[in-house]
Amino acid sequence: MKLLSQLRTSSFQLALLYMVVFATSVFLLLAFIYWRTAGFMTAQTDETIEAEIAGLAEQYRGRGVNGLITIIRERVTRDPNAKSIYLLTTDDFLKLAGNIDSWPEGARSESGWINFTLDESVGWTGPKRLARARIFEVQGGLRLLVGRDVDELTNLKRVIETAINWGMGITLALALLGGFLMSRSTTRRIEVINNTSRRIMNGHLSLRIPTRGTEDDFDQLAENLNQMLDRIVYLMEGIRHVSDSIAHDLRTPLTRLRNQLESTLITVDDEEARDHVGQAVAEADQLLATFNALLRIARLETRGNAADMKVVSLDELVSDACELYEAVAEDKEQSFEQSVEQGVMIEGDRDLLFQMVSNLIDNAIKYTPEHGRIGVAVRREGTDAIFEVQDSGIGIPDDEKDQVFQRFYRVGKSRSLPGNGLGLSLVSAVAEIHQGRIILTDTYPGDETPGLTVTIRMPAYTGETKRIKATQAELPASNASSRPTADAPET
Repeated sequence: MKLLSQLRTSSFQLALLYMVVFATSVFLLLAFIYWRTAGFMTAQTDETIEAEIAGLAEQYRGRGVNGLITIIRERVTRDPNAKSIYLLTTDDFLKLAGNIDSWPEGARSESGWINFTLDESVGWTGPKRLARARIFEVQGGLRLLVGRDVDELTNLKRVIETAINWGMGITLALALLGGFLMSRSTTRRIEVINNTSRRIMNGHLSLRIPTRGTEDDFDQLAENLNQMLDRIVYLMEGIRHVSDSIAHDLRTPLTRLRNQLESTLITVDDEEARDHVGQAVAEADQLLATFNALLRIARLETRGNAADMKVVSLDELVSDACELYEAVAEDKEQSFEQSVEQGVMIEGDRDLLFQMVSNLIDNAIKYTPEHGRIGVAVRREGTDAIFEVQDSGIGIPDDEKDQVFQRFYRVGKSRSLPGNGLGLSLVSAVAEIHQGRIILTDTYPGDETPGLTVTIRMPAYTGETKRIKATQAELPASNASSRPTADAPET
C-alpha cells in the first residue's frame, strides 16, 4: 500500500512524465543511429555489388560470353568462403557459371534487387545464410545474378537492434528508479509537512514544521507556514484571552448580583414580585453556568486540569452517571437502557470523564421526547474502550453536522430549549485530552425523528499505556479529530 501511495504522488507522476520524454528522446536518437548505421552498411553492400557488376560488364564487352564465364569461375575459385554470389544462365535457365545452381525465389524489386536465403533450393551446399543480389539480362538472352552474402550484416543489425532494445530497457529502468528515488525524497519532505499539519489541525498548535537548514524551496515553504502559524496562534490567544478575561471579570459581579437577588427574593412578600425576582435569579444562574462553562473549556484547552491522570474504571463511572440520570428519564417516561461491559479500564481524569459522560446523557434525555428511548453502552473493541449514547430524539440536519462542536452553536430545532451551546464543546475538549475520537451517527436513519448515536472511542488501559502528559500541545476550540459523521444536539 505504501508503494501504491508513492506511485500516486504528483512528484512521481512528474518524474514519470520526465522519464517518458527522456526515453522518447533516447529512442529517437538510437533509432536515428540505427537507421544511419544500417543504411550505411546496406548501401556499402549495394555499392560492392554494383562494382562487381560493372567489372563483369566490362569483361563481357571486352571478352564476350566466354570471357564472362571465365571471369565468374575465377572469382568463385578465389572466393572459397563464397562471400560473393554468382549465377549465369541461358534464357531457359541452364547454368553456365556460378556458385549456386538455380534462381532463388523471392520478391524482386523493379530495379532487379532481390533478398533471398542460400539453402538447398538454390543448390547451396553450405550452412543456410542470407544474401542480397541484383538480377539483370545480358545481351544474347543470358541472365546474370550478382550478389553478396549479407548474413554477417544481418546479424550485426540484430546485434544493434538487441543493443538498442536493451539500452531502452536499461534507460527506462534507470529513469523509473531515478524518478522513484527523486519522488521518494520529495514525498518525504512533503509527508513531514503533511504529518505536522495534521497534528496541528488536531490541536497541537505548539508544533512547527521542521526545516533542514538547506534554504531550499521546502525550507522556505516551512518557514512561511511556521510564521503563519505563529501569527494565527497569537491572534487566537488574543481572542481567547479577551473572552476568558471577560468571562472571569463578569462572573464575580454577576455572582454578587445573583446573591442580592436571592436575598431580595426572601424579603419580598408580593407574589408577582417574587415571580419576577425568581426569574431574574434563574437568568443569573444561566449566565453563571455559561461563564463557568467557558472558563472550564479554557482550562481544559490549556491542559490546566489534565495533570491528574489515573486508571479509571469506565464501566463503573458510566454506571454512576446512569444511576444519577435514570430518575430524570423516568420523569419524562423515557425508556432508559444500559449495556455496560465490566472491566473496561482507561487512563484519564475521572472528574472530566464524568462530566463528559453526564453531558452526553443529559443531552440525550433533554432532546428526546416523552416515551422515547435512551440507550447507554460501554464495551471494549480491540485496543479501544467504547462509550456510546443512543437516543430517539430530534437529530440534526446534515448541513449542520460540521458545526456542533463550535462554542455557542445550537441546532435550529433546539434553540427554543434551555442551553448555551457549550456542552459539546466541553465534551470535545475532554475527549481530546483523553485521545478520544467522537463519531456521530443517526440512530434510525431515514426516520422523521432519526435520533442520535454518539460514540466515543478512547485507548483502553492495558497496563502499558503511557500516561497522558499535562505538557501536551494546547487544544483548539473544536476537536478536529472528532468530526461528526451525523448530527448531535448540544447543551
